Amino acid sequence: MDIDLTHPIVQSFIFVTASAFVPLLLVSVTSFTRYLIVLSLLRTALGLQQTPPNIVVISLALFMSVFTMAPVYMDIKSESYDKYNEGVISQDVAIDNGVSAFSEYLTSKTTEKDYYFVKSLGQSEDNSAQSILPNELAVLIPAFMLTELKAAFQFAFIIFLPFVLIDLIVASVLMALGMIMLPPISISLPVKLLVFVLIDGWTLLVGSLISGF
Repeated sequence: MDIDLTHPIVQSFIFVTASAFVPLLLVSVTSFTRYLIVLSLLRTALGLQQTPPNIVVISLALFMSVFTMAPVYMDIKSESYDKYNEGVISQDVAIDNGVSAFSEYLTSKTTEKDYYFVKSLGQSEDNSAQSILPNELAVLIPAFMLTELKAAFQFAFIIFLPFVLIDLIVASVLMALGMIMLPPISISLPVKLLVFVLIDGWTLLVGSLISGF
C-alpha cells in the first residue's frame, strides 16, 4: 500500500526525520565542504587565527552552498515531488526519479578516478567500464567527497602562493635592513590585508568558488 506523501502528518514525519540527516548530507553531498575548507585556509594564508570568526565562515559557506545547490533541488522537486503531487507518477517512480536526478548531479561532479578507486575498495570487479553508473550512491557519495577535498586543497594552494610571496619579500627586506629582531608577521600581515582588500578579495574568492563548482 502506497503512503500518501501529501498528508500533513506524513509530511511532518518526513520533515522531522530528514532534519536529523541534514548536517550529514550538508557535508557529504553538497559543495559545503569545499567552501568551508577554502575559507578556513584563507585565514591561515592571511596569518589570521580566528578572524573572521568560525560562525561567519560557516554561515558564508552555508549560504554559498544553498545558492549552488538550488538548481539541483529544483530539478529533483520538479521531476519527483511535483509530478507525484499532481498524480502523474506513482510513489515508487517519484523516488526513483529523485534518486536518479540526485545521482546525475553527483556523477557530474565526481571524477572517474575517484569513482573507480572507491568502487575498488568494496569489490574486485573489472573497472574497465567507460562511464559511471548513475545509481550507485554508496560509491558515488564517498567518491564525490574525495573529489571535493582534492578540489578544495588545490584551490587553497593557489590562494596561498601570493601570500607566501609577500611573507618572503617582507622577511628578505627586514633581513637586509638588519631588523632581525622584528617579527616579519607584524609587517606582512597588514600588507597582506591591504592587498586582499584592494583586489576585493572576498568578492573574487566567492565568485571563483561558485563559478568553479
